Amino acid sequence: MASTRNKNTAGNYGLQQRDYTLSRNHIMYKYGSGGYAVDPKIPGIGFGPAMIPSNELSYNAVDIESFLFGTNLTNLVNPQKPLNVALKNLPTANVFYYPKVYTSIPLPYDKDKHRPFPCP
Repeated sequence: MASTRNKNTAGNYGLQQRDYTLSRNHIMYKYGSGGYAVDPKIPGIGFGPAMIPSNELSYNAVDIESFLFGTNLTNLVNPQKPLNVALKNLPTANVFYYPKVYTSIPLPYDKDKHRPFPCP
């Protein structure tokens, strides 16, 4: 009796490997919903603070976090060196801009001629 399954054929193996590769690329996509921003910016007018990964805010995020948590603080053999903070300057992203406000020129006012309150 002939086999009706195609589990161990070269074509089926290639199809499975292609599916594995496509699903892995979809899950591990760098700019996906749980990944990095394509162009990271700090929110400006109209937004609250965003959830920005620590490595987007500074070049040595792990060293800063270890220093803040006090890791390696009580090491007497190799004392902790002073922390050199290297922050990144991210641009801000504004959704809208405030319009320019024009005010009138103040009128000349002479304090000697005018009273602050009218007399009865």
